[in-house]
Amino acid sequence: MQRRHLLHAIGLSLVTTGAFAQPALPPLQVWKDPNCGCCNDWVALLRADGFRVEVFDTGNTAVRQRLGLPARYGSCHTALVGGYVVEGHVAPGEIRRLLAEKPEALGLAVPGMPVGSPGMDGPEYGNRRDAYDVLLVLRNGGSRVFHHHAGTKASGFKPTSGDAGSALPSAEAEVRKVDARAGKITLKHGDIPNLDMPPMTMVFQVSDPAMLGHVKAGDKVRFTADKIKGAYTVMSIAPAP
Repeated sequence: MQRRHLLHAIGLSLVTTGAFAQPALPPLQVWKDPNCGCCNDWVALLRADGFRVEVFDTGNTAVRQRLGLPARYGSCHTALVGGYVVEGHVAPGEIRRLLAEKPEALGLAVPGMPVGSPGMDGPEYGNRRDAYDVLLVLRNGGSRVFHHHAGTKASGFKPTSGDAGSALPSAEAEVRKVDARAGKITLKHGDIPNLDMPPMTMVFQVSDPAMLGHVKAGDKVRFTADKIKGAYTVMSIAPAP
């Protein structure tokens, strides 16, 4: 009995002193556009999972380049945690696995914005879940699949050719923000069929910065968009009829 009581006392001591506690997660910094709703949802998921998140609402293109992540892996936000880059809608559990395994790599990336990924899985997307890969990006710029999400749909966002001769379908939108200096526009838009992108609020680059001089926040517009060098880009924009 005395031995049992002693073991019990030792166990209580270990618990109260934190000997069995999980190691603290390193802080996570994330760069994003302040008007990107899915980025905000992703940050909220990370905080709910126990990550300490510091947010910089300055956009992520420049910091992605500074951290050495090739543009083909690009998404709408870029994070840095424990010396690793995390690009796009990577799940908290996959970030924890990265930090635990400590591979020789630049970090993780979910290119584009696949529907059903963390932060892209709200009620506005219905029950849709696209298949996508979480990529482990190597220091030489290559990658391998870190985790595959099968989804309930055959494919995620469809890559587009960027062929100037191909006709792009137009979509309706409301302008939420114009950032002429950065060459970006924030649109609350409807379906974009050629990108297989559902309605959402999204920050786009523009193919010609001059087009931003003809629109302002609150305008109703029709526009076309394509994926150019890994970035979702407005190719044309005009007032809605």
